[in-house]
Amino acid sequence: MNWSQMQPLLEQASWETLIMVGWSTLIAVVLGLPLGVLLVLTDRGGLLQNVLVNKVIGQIVNIGRSMPFIILMVALMSFTRWVTGTTIGSEAAIVPLAIGGIPFFARLVETAVREVDGGLVEAVQSMGGNTWTIVRKVLVPESLPSLIASTTTTVIALIGYSAMAGTVGGGGLGDLAVRYGYQRFDPGFMWITVALLAVAISLIQFAGDYAARTLHRRGRGGGAGPRLRLLKAKEPAAADVSRVA
Repeated sequence: MNWSQMQPLLEQASWETLIMVGWSTLIAVVLGLPLGVLLVLTDRGGLLQNVLVNKVIGQIVNIGRSMPFIILMVALMSFTRWVTGTTIGSEAAIVPLAIGGIPFFARLVETAVREVDGGLVEAVQSMGGNTWTIVRKVLVPESLPSLIASTTTTVIALIGYSAMAGTVGGGGLGDLAVRYGYQRFDPGFMWITVALLAVAISLIQFAGDYAARTLHRRGRGGGAGPRLRLLKAKEPAAADVSRVA
């Protein structure tokens, strides 16, 4: 197969992969972010401590993460057909990709949020901030560089999942590699798809690392953290002054 024959196939497959990964990442982030934050809030010593809820959510997340993606796809075929009306193609593949990505991202969010300095949370609480204020003004902003890195990791994982989805009719570059590279014994075509995936992953990793580093530098230079620490430091001094008066 020459390049003129490969090009339209590669363009179509790349577009399908972009759609699958893009939509599944969006769903995973939108649903996984609050799930990960909730795991932190409901843990022992958390702002919304509820051990039962934490254990239930944690177990659901663990089950979702432990299931191999190819098995997850098969297990969700009935649900996928109910949602999209079909079990093949890039649209159908979005369903298991998103469901597989949600618990994956939720655990990464949990780890990122746990790294936030507890002193900042205490400072906002001492100023009368409620749970929503703490989440919105402290936990998410302070963990943003780690959240960006977690999103990057999730996107790369979903690209790998999408390639597996192609082996069972999910479309995309994985489907192209199997049909033309493996079944038609064209190793050159297969290596081209591998190279495209490698380039895409490298670019995504570079962009994610750059964004995370930039946000980290800005946070160190004058983000919410230093201001909250200053406010917390002023409170004991203010209390001492009031006692003297």
